[in-house]
Amino acid sequence: MTPEEICQKLQSAGIEVTYHDTKPDPFLLCTLQSYKQAALTLRDDPDLAFQSLMSLTGLEWPDYFEVASQLISYQKEHRVTIKVRCGKDDPSVPTLSDVWTIAEWHEREAYDLVGMTFAGHQDLRRILLPEDWEGHPLRKDYSPQERWHDISLTSEPPKTTHE
Repeated sequence: MTPEEICQKLQSAGIEVTYHDTKPDPFLLCTLQSYKQAALTLRDDPDLAFQSLMSLTGLEWPDYFEVASQLISYQKEHRVTIKVRCGKDDPSVPTLSDVWTIAEWHEREAYDLVGMTFAGHQDLRRILLPEDWEGHPLRKDYSPQERWHDISLTSEPPKTTHE
């Protein structure tokens, strides 16, 4: 199936989703309310059979946050990208970790680097940075720390003294 046909199948199941014919990668945009149901249908419908979540990433745009997930069905030999958006005031979307278990790791990365939260995630904590790191480095408003536990985080070379 093409992404457009997949979108039509979801819409015929009553799921709020729109098709976006962007080149080279079209995508399906879900509402916050339809996101989880779309994921379950994509996985469970025998005509769709999306067994695998290939990637999930969090993105910050000027007016909203977005999660983009790439799915593949090896059985049906098709793939699709689904997206969901949320407001800057509440960067939270439902977790997909109970749909595809691998999402647990991807969502932790999006939390760690972008600061997005995933409602219902069972273990949402940092995955790359230390737990006491301040901020989320891929946020537009991120200000890097100058020091962390007496370690300089600036790009200046260390000062040396010569005797």
